[in-house]
Amino acid sequence: MSDDAAKKNAPETGRTDFGGKALPREGENPRSDKILKSARKVLRIEAEALEALPARLDGEFVRAVEMILACRGRVVVSGMGKSGLVGHKIAATLASTGTPAFFMHPAEGIHGDLGMLMRGDVILAISYSGATEEVLHILPVIKRMGLPLIVMSGNPDSDLAKQGDAFLSIAVEKEACPLGLAPTASTTATLALGDALALALLQRRGFKEEDFAFLHPGGSLGKRLLALVADFMHEGREIPLVEEKTPLKVTLFEITSKQLGITGVTNENGELVGVFSDGDLRRALEKGFDILNHPVSEVMTHNPKRILRTNLAAAALRLMEKHSITSLFVFDSEESRIPVGIIHIHDLMKAGVV
Repeated sequence: MSDDAAKKNAPETGRTDFGGKALPREGENPRSDKILKSARKVLRIEAEALEALPARLDGEFVRAVEMILACRGRVVVSGMGKSGLVGHKIAATLASTGTPAFFMHPAEGIHGDLGMLMRGDVILAISYSGATEEVLHILPVIKRMGLPLIVMSGNPDSDLAKQGDAFLSIAVEKEACPLGLAPTASTTATLALGDALALALLQRRGFKEEDFAFLHPGGSLGKRLLALVADFMHEGREIPLVEEKTPLKVTLFEITSKQLGITGVTNENGELVGVFSDGDLRRALEKGFDILNHPVSEVMTHNPKRILRTNLAAAALRLMEKHSITSLFVFDSEESRIPVGIIHIHDLMKAGVV
């Protein structure tokens, strides 16, 4: 059969595999149905593990948060295997949201990396069983240094849990692994509880968008969070401005020459009292307004939106989107009425501040 004939006779699913053959609909292939059933079961089990977490939070969680807030050093996260991999992520989330943290491998710890610890640190140890030998082996040094210990475990009666100053339960009814061996639902619960801890700390610290930006200077995220209005605004002779008595025909020349689709309108003291844009011109023409013989003050928009040069560029973008405008005049302070610049949405989009 030719390729064209095969395509003609194939089921109309709208999807094809890498060989160009049509993929079967659900219910047409028992093997595919079995795969989907298995995957959905995994997701349901993991979702149930997460749903059980909120009701389990109690004073132990509050104690853990308060211990970290009182910490003068860092949060040192430690765990083996899959718990260790999740621990890496928890440490990274803590560090990026205002809580200094790093991951210490317990096996490397007993071979010299315990030298990373310093007085004032808090230890966050992760072990679902609470009996991980490598984690237990570092406890004597932790205790000798007098470091507070937060334990994440699924076994409150374990040796590890008993030595903790705060216990956070990551117990799950069952793992999603059909063999009951591979950590799945338990690691998902651990990851989520780590996020809850990090974000509770973020809120208690009053961690703001500007603080987050300072810790994320790279890539598009850095541009969006670190760049200031002053970095993109047009200033000096590039600012389109006319006085309120300026005839409309002269005003139109100012808009055209500055190529921003708008001009500010100032009083005799140089204070911004309004703006005139392409939209204002269109509305004036629709009303039959004689644009040649009237000053711009008669058709300008009063009380224009404004922004400070020290504001984040992302804040300017949000303000423009909220009010469906493309430009904002920029000022040095809330009290000032004399514009020092203008920022246009195209400048922000070109720079990747989206």
